[in-house]
Amino acid sequence: MELHLSSHRYTHRSPDWAAAAVAGFVACAFFSAVEMLMVLLVTGQSPWVPPRMVAAIVFGPGILNQPATFDVSIVAMALLVHAAIGVVLGIVLGAIIAPFRLDSDIVTVSIAGGVFGLVVYIVNFYVMTQIFPWFMESRGWAMLAGHLIFGAFAGYMYWVLRQMDDAGAPT
Repeated sequence: MELHLSSHRYTHRSPDWAAAAVAGFVACAFFSAVEMLMVLLVTGQSPWVPPRMVAAIVFGPGILNQPATFDVSIVAMALLVHAAIGVVLGIVLGAIIAPFRLDSDIVTVSIAGGVFGLVVYIVNFYVMTQIFPWFMESRGWAMLAGHLIFGAFAGYMYWVLRQMDDAGAPT
């Protein structure tokens, strides 16, 4: 497929909102699982540290002083918060991808998603840390890589879901 630069100029085109929301949710769930595994394997810390940090957004930073063990209420809150963030980020990504037709092919949509993940990392770890300072300790290459992968995977999932939706659409 030949790619023309003019094919990526702004046009009025609505995203597939459902595909965007599901793509963000799935990518965030994947990111959360990989993040917990990376914390365990790379740092040797408890895999329950990241869910505590996310749950502290709602429960407050006091829960960070407790032992980083499994706690159903903390994990459930972390899942809810991460799911909500994932859906919102997926919708934002879809709102960026659709009007510029960045979903024309898998490479373009994945690169656009990766760039989006970079922006999310910067916002999360250099802007939102003004409100949630406990995330400062997570700045670094591992989180940067995780956010790049999150964005690329969200873009890819959006593309896949759009392809499935287009295949099922009546002609």
